[in-house]
Amino acid sequence: ADFFGAVAPGNPVVDSFEAELRDVLGFLRRLRGAGEAKAQQHDLHRRGANTLFNIWIKYKPRLPEWYYNEKLLKVGDSLAQIKEYKLALLQCYGRYLQQFVSVDPDNIIDDVHQFKATFFPNGFRDKNAALTFHALQERNVCTYQMVCSSDRNLQNQESLQTCFNVLSSLRLTMQLALPQENLYWLIYSGTIHIYTICRHLMIIGQSAKVLEYLLWASICMESSIPLLSVRYLTWRATLYTAVSQCYFDCQASIHGEIFARRGLIKIDELKQFENISSSLEKSETKKVFREATLKMSVMIFKRAVYESRRKPKSYFWPKLRVSLKEAQNVPWPRTTTERLLTEMFDGVAAQFLAILEALSDSSRRVLRPAPPIPDEIEVRDVVSELFFAGLEILSGNSIKKQKECCIFVITAGEEGVSGDAAVKFIKLAFSYEEWGVFDSAIELVVNFLQVQDDPTWKKAEMELKLLTLMQPLLFPRKFKQDFSISENNTKEARMPHGSEKKQTFRSECCSGSLKHREPSHDLIILATTVFSCVSTSKQNIQPDEEILVDVIMFLWQKCKMGLQQIQMSGSDYLKYIHKYKAYQWVHILWIINEVIQKSSLADTNVVLLAEVTLHLTAILENIADS
Repeated sequence: ADFFGAVAPGNPVVDSFEAELRDVLGFLRRLRGAGEAKAQQHDLHRRGANTLFNIWIKYKPRLPEWYYNEKLLKVGDSLAQIKEYKLALLQCYGRYLQQFVSVDPDNIIDDVHQFKATFFPNGFRDKNAALTFHALQERNVCTYQMVCSSDRNLQNQESLQTCFNVLSSLRLTMQLALPQENLYWLIYSGTIHIYTICRHLMIIGQSAKVLEYLLWASICMESSIPLLSVRYLTWRATLYTAVSQCYFDCQASIHGEIFARRGLIKIDELKQFENISSSLEKSETKKVFREATLKMSVMIFKRAVYESRRKPKSYFWPKLRVSLKEAQNVPWPRTTTERLLTEMFDGVAAQFLAILEALSDSSRRVLRPAPPIPDEIEVRDVVSELFFAGLEILSGNSIKKQKECCIFVITAGEEGVSGDAAVKFIKLAFSYEEWGVFDSAIELVVNFLQVQDDPTWKKAEMELKLLTLMQPLLFPRKFKQDFSISENNTKEARMPHGSEKKQTFRSECCSGSLKHREPSHDLIILATTVFSCVSTSKQNIQPDEEILVDVIMFLWQKCKMGLQQIQMSGSDYLKYIHKYKAYQWVHILWIINEVIQKSSLADTNVVLLAEVTLHLTAILENIADS
């Protein structure tokens, strides 16, 4: 390329190189969006990978090293954007790092001195240092994404260990880059990657192990002078919140509150500095500080609302139900909890957010309802008051369309409550067995959901249907229902503990002509509903995986008891099935198998899939031989 002049557009070697790269990237991008059969797509993808490999081999001796290396990383970034993580890792970032070491970089992440000597032999002020930092960081991101693509729920121990290796490697890279102020962008992106991986690990119960990495990310944001500006305050507050949440997940609530108060102090320090010299518009600055302060205040409230009510064992505490019943017609604030909400938060949106966070517990599952833990009268009182306040906010304010997945998008002072927040409130009421709140809130939210045209709200509607159907099955003595079939085949349930709207909502889940008092009647309704949710959605929208798993496991446990009776009947399954109407159990078993096949459960619970399939196959084969 040097023979033809400057390495720039117009140079025939450079133009040819750029054209071939554009062609192969365009080919791979189109292939990603195409819907060819898997075998054909695999062959085309292999052809694209081979083409890219040949381009690197062909042009390496023809281009200057600096230009070649820059292109390696730029192409790697382009491949990562179209989710070709393996190709980006092997053909771009890995190829760049091969100039330093021929072994796996993960083998030397435990020795910071060896790591520094290997990848930065000329020091950090070398012109290629920034490229090397970028390659190391993006290599880790690609490794994590490849793990997620093969094991989304990180069920394998190897996948879990790889994630922690990636976190350690990211931390080491940031440790070396932190003293270099001009590399603040690398620190910032590193904290984003650490947060993303840690949040994934927190969901599967690894909060204790990821705490140190989130703490490191928070300290890095405080240690880099460019990242101390107001521009990055929202992200810094998000990291503070994640650290506090980790402490709460680890049952160390006092440390969670202490860290949140520390974050509040840091925010106040920046606010005082900003008052002296402000680089942003006043209104925008105030909004940033208000949102950051809200995040910290919510985490402080999460513990303070309970701890402020703890009394000595000998202290007499009046019955709560009487006080709540009497407080219904009293103006807000009516209870101690509501007074604390009013003191700490401005606006019902912030107050509702604080209620949700105070009730949230990572150890709880929606369809495994249980009383509050620990089982103390003060805790029970606070939980009831929180639901009491939440229901008042929900019933007195319009539910606003808010599609953002992060509930912290709601800012202090707003008067609306997001639809997602309202659905989460109902799930929490179900989880805590607050049936009065559940019945009242679901009527309000169903009214909202049924008038929405956006298909994304159908997911919430499905989940609430499943909760409504699971309620009498989990607590058959509390919730008894009688079904009647009207002329238009609409089944309406009459139950002592539900509203008319909720009864109609439950009845809408039922389809088909089921006879009165048939065996497993409620289970059939639940099974057909979950099958409808999974198989008939045009937008491929399915209920939350946790709810789907618990519904299927509940159906499977009930189904196994019925199947045992069939299997104990002897060799003539068909005769027994017709005599005792046991075909409903076979129907439920078939539905369970179909739902597993059509959802992600087939990938995450292979043992369940095999067990269900074997049972169904054995019964069908026996019936065929009868």
